[in-house]
Amino acid sequence: ARAAKQPLTHETITVDPPKAGEVRVKVTANALCHTDIYTLDGYDPEGLFPCILGHEAGCVVESVGEGVTSVQPGDHVIPCYTPQCSSVQCIFCQSPKTNLCPAIRSTQGQGVMPDKTSRFKDAEGQPIYHFMGCSTMSEYTVLAEISCAKIKKDAPLEKVCLFGCGVSTGLGAVWNTCKVEVNATVAVFGLGAVGLAVIQGAKMAGASKIIAVDINSKKFDAAIKMGATDTVDSSKLDKPIQSHIAGEMTQWGVDYSFDCTGNTNVMRAALECAHRGWGTSCVIGVAASGHEISTRPFQLVTGRVWKGTAFGGFKSRRDVPLLVDRFMKGDLPIDDYITHEFDGVENTNAAIEALHDGTCLRAVVKY
Repeated sequence: ARAAKQPLTHETITVDPPKAGEVRVKVTANALCHTDIYTLDGYDPEGLFPCILGHEAGCVVESVGEGVTSVQPGDHVIPCYTPQCSSVQCIFCQSPKTNLCPAIRSTQGQGVMPDKTSRFKDAEGQPIYHFMGCSTMSEYTVLAEISCAKIKKDAPLEKVCLFGCGVSTGLGAVWNTCKVEVNATVAVFGLGAVGLAVIQGAKMAGASKIIAVDINSKKFDAAIKMGATDTVDSSKLDKPIQSHIAGEMTQWGVDYSFDCTGNTNVMRAALECAHRGWGTSCVIGVAASGHEISTRPFQLVTGRVWKGTAFGGFKSRRDVPLLVDRFMKGDLPIDDYITHEFDGVENTNAAIEALHDGTCLRAVVKY
């Protein structure tokens, strides 16, 4: 990505060997996530150019740097933009309350490796920024060891790559962040891959009513297949969606609501359709730079809880391999998320075009 709002360029680059605590991997499959497009379109406050985008991938370890012990060449890994250092000194990794390990957060946000340099150079020898600690829209990339979730070698990388971001985020928002109970009522705003994963997770948790909300009715069939019991096209209503859900579809609102849009107006609607007295609303979607959320304080005074989640609260290196294991056992199907497939890193722009189509959930590019 040479600049915001410009098509990606197909270039031959140099990927340097891994330094201490780093791993160089061969990327075999990369799934496009809307966060990549959000950055490419110039909405990301941390967006840096030129960079190599991509953060939802399946990879094979090619070489390791000094001191790396958790993976070795030939191992299969899923890069995780939320690392897990597991240090006994890391109060975040040691806490069961969060997955937000800050060990490499500052340098990752600056588009460089922990030593503050890049492992990518273009044909002129100029450095290229990293992205989200992953940069998987490249045939090879370098990751921090603490960002590598080692998985079983028999898992198909072109499928389980989805556990690197969107599907895990949606499932975890339900299971970890909100801990949705059996017979709970749920509303999901935004029916992309993350929203559908919320629906899937809610169904698996035993929710009794799952309301799927979007302004594109073409997405409803997929939502119903995942487990939605009701669908609402909010653009067709003559009243705010929160008044429709809390008042018409339910008496007092839903036990849990989830925003999967990144739209701050939708975040407010999601909160305000949560049940009086105990409803919880979870923000998953990432809003554009500078946007703020708002509601009347009375909404919180009367018992609603507003919370957010990153990577669904999963501790990456511990939990992603477990999700892959559940998929391999047949307990966690994800094939339906993959609606488009492409061959060759040079077809990533075609995958981006597909993602802009309202029928695309995940476009996977196999290298």
